[in-house]
Formats: sequence, structure tokens, C-alpha cells
Amino acid sequence: MARILVTGINYAPERIGAGKYTTELCEWLVQAGHQVRVVTAPPYYPAWKVDPPYESGRWKVEHIAGVEVLRCPLWVPAQPSGLKRLLHLASFAASSLPALLYSTAFRPDIVISIAPSLMNAPGAWLAARLSRGKCWLHIQDFEVGAALDMGLLKGKSLARAALAIERWLFARFDRVSTISENMLALLHRKGVPASRAVLLPNWADISQIRPLTAPSPYRAELGIPEKAIVALYSGNMNLKQGLEVLGACAKQLAGDPDIYFVFGGNGPGREALEQECKGMPNVRFLDLQPSERLSDWLGLADIHLLPQRADVADLVMPSKLTGMLASGRVTLATAMPDTALALALRHSGIVTPPGDASALSHALRELAADAPKRVQLGKAARLQAETTLARDRILGRFNEQLAALAHANADFSSRRPSSDQEDTTP
Repeated sequence: MARILVTGINYAPERIGAGKYTTELCEWLVQAGHQVRVVTAPPYYPAWKVDPPYESGRWKVEHIAGVEVLRCPLWVPAQPSGLKRLLHLASFAASSLPALLYSTAFRPDIVISIAPSLMNAPGAWLAARLSRGKCWLHIQDFEVGAALDMGLLKGKSLARAALAIERWLFARFDRVSTISENMLALLHRKGVPASRAVLLPNWADISQIRPLTAPSPYRAELGIPEKAIVALYSGNMNLKQGLEVLGACAKQLAGDPDIYFVFGGNGPGREALEQECKGMPNVRFLDLQPSERLSDWLGLADIHLLPQRADVADLVMPSKLTGMLASGRVTLATAMPDTALALALRHSGIVTPPGDASALSHALRELAADAPKRVQLGKAARLQAETTLARDRILGRFNEQLAALAHANADFSSRRPSSDQEDTTP
């Protein structure tokens, strides 16, 4: 089996976004027999505040579910604007570089860099080359394009430079993967040939998340009437989510006593959403809920809400979608036609134009009044999760690709240290 070094800014105990999938990937690889080391940051997302008892300014070594985890310092801004976000990512890229170079003694067969953040990619590539291993870049978000489209990076010269650096980095890696067909096509347009480009979609834990056969306990806990329809948004509340359409939708439906909104999550966009919904009796706010209650939490929804901004379509793919599908509930999303999100929901959800609160409200009213349609689309969602998003199937194929890549290196067998040469982290 292989020695695998993974670097990414997000990892457990973070439970959403890239951190969730990086954690599950690494733990699955350990169960498959690989030795895995992770270079990451202290947990801070989505609250943008380092979780106690972690400290933002210290290196730390810990072991989680058989994975050796090296935590590196980083700066976390309370309000992540464009420049502050770049400095935040740069702080981790700088502090993680010594850990990556130190990990060359681990003699990794493969180094995997998770984007975000792409700033980590040069250090990962260097560690792979010094170790004479292979390097794999996995794109959860095309963060350069998203930053440009959202106005976080401004100026034509800066845009050209950022995109040129991105293409240069893509050309350095032995494999580059991403999470949707549309994002894979974008990789090709950015110069990554089919021989090096890999589709690695996010997966669902269909054994942990199952459709409920009885009302969710959350309904009583939140004081929601038995016959009311619950529209649930669950996840990080960040700039790229387009949360403002949810507030406007809730305001338009404030007079409907049969539709309740539940917004669960944390992040810099939550405060504005709370202000928009202030005083509405049919709106509830909660923090992120424990992983052990995930089925009950997602099963609270009669309708899942999934807003997406038009300017980040096909640059990001909402990671929360997999759990929504696995819960067996219909999803009402905002997305442009033919984007990855719209295509993913063509049999299991309803899509309205991004930013159009009136269209979203109208679709929500229609779904709330049509129980047979909600049941039909919910069953299709669960079937979609079972047939296309099963974790073991997706990661089993990924494991085969890792093995082929590792063994493609002529020095693969000879590089592996004997038991008395193994690196031990103090």
C-alpha cells in the first residue's frame, strides 16, 4: 500500500464543505490500508474563528481515526474581505511549507493538494518532487475564477497574472481532478489534457443519511406545527451562497402560516440574513448541528433550499447537495440552466433563476401545495444518491487510480523505507 501525504486548509473537526470531504477521503484511505499524513490548519470554518482548544499560532500534531494530522498556524480574519481572504490563505501556505518539506522524510508515494487553497499547490508539488513521488491536485472550487467573478480580485493585469499562475500550476501536476462534469470540461479549457484530468465527485454517506419514516424530532423542538411545510437551508453562510435571495423569499412568504423557514449554519453572511428575517414568526435560525443527528436534521426538510450565485456557476459545486439528495427530499435551487447544479437536479429537484426571489417564492408555494410531487422528486433524489453518489463506489475507483499512478513511478517499490527507517513525528 502507498504512503499518501495530503494538504488542504480544512479538516476535521470541521463538518461541512471541503473539510468534510478531505477528512472522509483520508479516513477511507487509512481503512483501505494506506498510511496517510495530513498537513492542515486549525479548524476555523465556517465561523471564521479558530475552535477552542486549538490555537491559531501554533504547530500541533494529533492523530484522528488513524490519520496523522499536522496543524500549521494561520491568520483568520473576523470579516473575510477580498484582501484579507488572500492574506489568510497566504498565511497558511507559508506556515505549511515547512511541514510539507519536513514530510519528505515520510517518503510519500503520492502528494495530494486540495483546492481551496490553490496557494498550497506549489508546496505540495515541491514535496512530491523532492520525495520522487507523484502529485495530484483536487479542485473543489475554482477559487481564482470565483474571486474574479465576485470582484474579490480586481484589475485586468491582476486577473491575467492569477489565471496564468493557475494554468502553470495545473500543468505541473500528474493528475488534476474536480467534482462535476462541467468543472471537468473547464479543466480541459484551462489546458489539462484528458489523460491527466479525473472526475472525482463528492459523495454521500447513504448509510448514515437515510429518509425518515416519521416526523423529525427537530419539528417539535423548534415548535413547528405538524402540518406546516419546512423549507430548510443547511450549511455554511458565506459570500458565494447568495443567501440574500432566501431572506427576500422569506419576507414574501411571511404571511403564509403553512410554510416555515429553518436556516441552519454559520458564517459571515448569517448576520445579514438574520436582520432580513427579524421579527418573522415563521423563521428559525440554528447553528450547525451534530453529525450524529444528521439524518434527523436533513429529514426535517420537506423542501431543501439551495441558493447559488450566477457569477460562480460551474466554478464551485455546492458540497451540501449530496446530503440533501441522500435524505430523500426534494431540492429547490437557484441556478442557471445547463450548469452543473441544474443538471444534477434535472430529475430530483426544481431550479429557478439566481437572485430572483419572486420566482423562488412562486416555486416554493407550488411545491408546498403539491405533496405527490414532493414525494416523487424525493424518491428520485434518494435513488440518485444510491446509484451515483455512494461513497465506497466513488472512493474505490479513486483508490484504483491512485494505485495506478503510484506504480507508474519506476522507483515506487525501491523508495519505500523499511520498518527501521520509517519517519516518526515527535
